Order: sequence, then structure tokens, then C-alpha cells
Amino acid sequence: MTISIVGRRYAKALFALAEQENAVAEIGKHLAEFTQTYGESPELRAVFENPGFGQDARRKIIIEIAARSGMHDAVRNGLQLLSDRGRLTHIPEVQEAFEAMAQERSGEVRAEITTAAALPEAYFMQLQRRLSEVTGKKVVLVKKTDPDLIGGVVARIGDQVFDGSVKNRLSGLKEELLR
Repeated sequence: MTISIVGRRYAKALFALAEQENAVAEIGKHLAEFTQTYGESPELRAVFENPGFGQDARRKIIIEIAARSGMHDAVRNGLQLLSDRGRLTHIPEVQEAFEAMAQERSGEVRAEITTAAALPEAYFMQLQRRLSEVTGKKVVLVKKTDPDLIGGVVARIGDQVFDGSVKNRLSGLKEELLR
């Protein structure tokens, strides 16, 4: 997922609060839980995406969810701010950016690995070791599949993309032949 400026900005503010309160793990967990709930509940998304629901109704819903789940105050306040500004749809980006900051703080780096089909776990372990050698950090793999790749692997670490897919190679060959 590409993280927008909005997602990064809110994540950065929330992460600064989490560091001040020495609660990065707790806040990250609560943020991830809400993001998952938001993503899985069409009814919840409908409330926050429908302008027919007022700011007070949305705030009450967030307060109720926070109370039932034992959510950290910083997460609740952040969600209310996002809701008040009509930006709660950016919550997946905020959560992903927050998680990336937490991983970076702990000396880890996230690598998004996309393959055409499911591969054996041994392959991913070897790839993880190799990427750790290249980056000098502990690598956390996020595995995805995309049949459009035809074959091969695309690895994305931050802004760097290592594209070893058949689709990419065929595209390069096509350009070369058209010259």
C-alpha cells in the first residue's frame, strides 16, 4: 500500500505521543485492532463515510468502541481527530506508517514480497536472510501473491523496489524490440 502524506503525518504525530508515553507497542496494537475492525465492518465504514452522520454521532461511536476495547486514550483521541476532519478513511495508511516507524525504531525493516504463486517457507527464510545481509537490519516479510507477475518475485523495502518478475522482464524485452 502506498502511504499518503496524510497517513504519514497522523502516524508521525501518534508515534511521537506513543514514544512520550513509552507505549509504542500498546498504541500500535490498539491502532491495528481498530484498523482491522474498520476494514472488516461495512456498517462502521458506512457511518464514517456517510455525511448524514454528524460529528457528535461519530465521536460517540469512537468513544463506545474505545471503552469496550480498552483502547489507549491516544488512539481514541487520534481517531476522533481523523473523524472530525473527515479523514478516517486514511486509517489503514496511518496504521501501516505507524507500524513502519515502530519497526524502524526497533532496528527492523519491513519488506513486502510479492510472488506470482505461493512459495515454500524455506524460500522466504532464505530471502529474509539475504535481505537482512543487504540492509544490515532485521527484515520482517509481508507476503503477497499477484498472478499477473507470471513468475518471479518483487521485493519492496521502503522506497526501493527489486523487481525480478517475468512480467517486468517481458515488458523490458518488448521495449527493446520496439526500438
